[in-house]
Amino acid sequence: MPSSFSFPLALARLMRPHQWLKNVFVFAGLVFSQNWLDMALDWRVFHAFAAFCCLSSMVYIINDWHDRASDALHPTKRHRPLASGAVAVPVALVLAGLLLVAGLLLAAGNRTLLALLAAYVLFNLAYSWRLKQVPVVDVSIIASGFMLRLLAGTVAVGIPPSRWLLLTGIFVALFLGFAKRKAESFHEEASQRAVMAHYPSALLDTFMAVTMTATLTTYSLFATSPEAQLQHGERLLYTVPVVIFGMLRYTYQVHRGHGEDVARDMLRDPWILGAGALWLAIFLSRWL
Repeated sequence: MPSSFSFPLALARLMRPHQWLKNVFVFAGLVFSQNWLDMALDWRVFHAFAAFCCLSSMVYIINDWHDRASDALHPTKRHRPLASGAVAVPVALVLAGLLLVAGLLLAAGNRTLLALLAAYVLFNLAYSWRLKQVPVVDVSIIASGFMLRLLAGTVAVGIPPSRWLLLTGIFVALFLGFAKRKAESFHEEASQRAVMAHYPSALLDTFMAVTMTATLTTYSLFATSPEAQLQHGERLLYTVPVVIFGMLRYTYQVHRGHGEDVARDMLRDPWILGAGALWLAIFLSRWL
């Protein structure tokens, strides 16, 4: 790789754009309400998505700056741009500042969205600097980030949120958080984060089972609710087995030691990608 490309690539890695996949939660309200033909609404939701991309990248940079010393001693995290020295601290902080300004400009004029973005940043900074050491609270903070994205794509842009969709979002976010901890439990003890000492393997299995069951229950109730039947007919009902398969497949991958990086690991599994494509095909079958 030519050296002229190494620095831009290091900056891109610092922003972790593959993690923007998590921000598609912002589009959930638009998709399930079938309002995507409203271009003005589409534009507001896209602004919310882009604002979360900017602010989430900023948070990752601040986290990496805060953890750069400990990351340098970690077998895999030592390759991160700040821990490895590929990007200097002043450059990283300037980039974080630019991302903050861009995110605020994208949300300008929408007080609800600005409040949700502020909560997202505060929760994540609190997580990085203290709450990631507190069992269960740490995963709850991770889950709150997904919920804030959901609310940004509904309440903040004027789409009434479905109560079942919100509950499904809460439980799937908790499931992904505990799955992340389960995947981390397969690391050598010396390279594990401190909070893992409070998470016995059997407890994580229980937490994953409970939150997966709650996710599948609330999604099934959402798919069969009068509200969903009115908007989508029977289509959502047929997506339930697909969602079950996807979650079981992801659980299998977690028990193989994958799942620490949710976005990357989902994109690497062809069966999960296939399940996602099938879900989309069923959901869009009315228009195909």
